[in-house]
Amino acid sequence: MTLPEFKAVACYNAVQTNGCGTIRFGAKLALDLGTSTGWALQTGEDFITSGTVSLKHTRFDGGGMRFLRFRRWLEQLDLDAGPIEVIHFEEVRRHVGTDAAHVYGGLLAMLSAWCEEHLVAYQGVPVGTIKQFIAGKGNADKATVIAAVRARGFTPADDNEADAIAILLWAIETRGGVL
Repeated sequence: MTLPEFKAVACYNAVQTNGCGTIRFGAKLALDLGTSTGWALQTGEDFITSGTVSLKHTRFDGGGMRFLRFRRWLEQLDLDAGPIEVIHFEEVRRHVGTDAAHVYGGLLAMLSAWCEEHLVAYQGVPVGTIKQFIAGKGNADKATVIAAVRARGFTPADDNEADAIAILLWAIETRGGVL
């Protein structure tokens, strides 16, 4: 099989300068992938915002619609708050149900493909690492994680948003696990 020829394309640089020559970095995004995806974003100006996006499908949707909606949401977020420089996501190794595993796998495939296509760095963070960081216990329950995130001054609507905030705080404070 012969691969198609690629033409040279100019790519944006995540490290940009404004008119005064000040260096500003792209946005950091943290995700808790699932039917109700939690997200937390730190802009290049260090503003943090968070929420959840519902990727629940209706009975009239085809099997891939939730994944296309996720991709469109990422693209719009990149336009509105970006450029996105790096994405950290909760790396789940075990699921209770088959449907949850399928949804997670599909979203992870879309995320990694989108990141590769847009030259965005991405990193999975194990569940235990996140819980240990935010709650001091690698097997903390949802209520404990929510309480720990609230103690940091955030007001997550649910455990998905709390997990995303915890991932973002971990990424900021450990420089993505480098420290």
